Amino acid sequence: MRRLDPFHAVAAACTLLVVAFIVVPLVEMIRQPTAADLKASILDADVRRAIWLSISTSGSAALISFIFGTPFAYLLARRDFPGKRLVESIVDLPIMIPHPVIGIAILSLAGRQHWIGRLAADLGVRVMGSVTGIVIVLTFVGLPFYINTVKNGIEAIPQRLENVSRSLGATAFGTFWRVTFPLAWRSVVVGMILCTARAVSEFGAVVIVAYHPMIAPVMIYERFTAYGLRYSQPVAVWLIGVCLVLFFLLRWLNPPAGRTRA
Repeated sequence: MRRLDPFHAVAAACTLLVVAFIVVPLVEMIRQPTAADLKASILDADVRRAIWLSISTSGSAALISFIFGTPFAYLLARRDFPGKRLVESIVDLPIMIPHPVIGIAILSLAGRQHWIGRLAADLGVRVMGSVTGIVIVLTFVGLPFYINTVKNGIEAIPQRLENVSRSLGATAFGTFWRVTFPLAWRSVVVGMILCTARAVSEFGAVVIVAYHPMIAPVMIYERFTAYGLRYSQPVAVWLIGVCLVLFFLLRWLNPPAGRTRA
């Protein structure tokens, strides 16, 4: 019998510990609510409304990231310019900033004290306590995941293909839509799923900008503080189900190691 190398034994032990650390609390939480609790929860109109609001606003954040983040990701992937590393660091800032700080920063702009807030009010746009405010927050936290994913996908595409297209007379815009985008579509979709998944889980920034209307993470917090585990767990289980669907799509679209990435 082949003897197990000590390093591989330690690696296997660490793997088991990490997997157990992640899986055991989630399995225990999913196991505790009864089928009746889950049924009663999903039949609650407020729960369905909160879950749908989480999904729809997260999807809106992903769509906004697609529209504005795709050209930006292309620029980062294909061009070198002074301050590029600084720009890339700024893009990653929402990942590192404490999320209540994000909510406070957005409210600082949306208030009457700031010219942007006054302009938004004059245009009839309300940020505090609105779906608009939720979408702004979720776009803020999800955008880095989209940009980084699409940037990496475009970098994996040989630039000579674009050069050939341009040499044949295609414009830069035509080259992007006819050459680059069809090859990068998988990265675009994966980026949108990552953005949506990140946005679905956001709580800290949203609760500052818009406690109401209530998205699912805020509802879980509200029910936990008001009624305890029994009433918050079923909602949490349904939200975990949404996240599992998103990550199943992510793994299905993400090609295995060794395959050519689009």
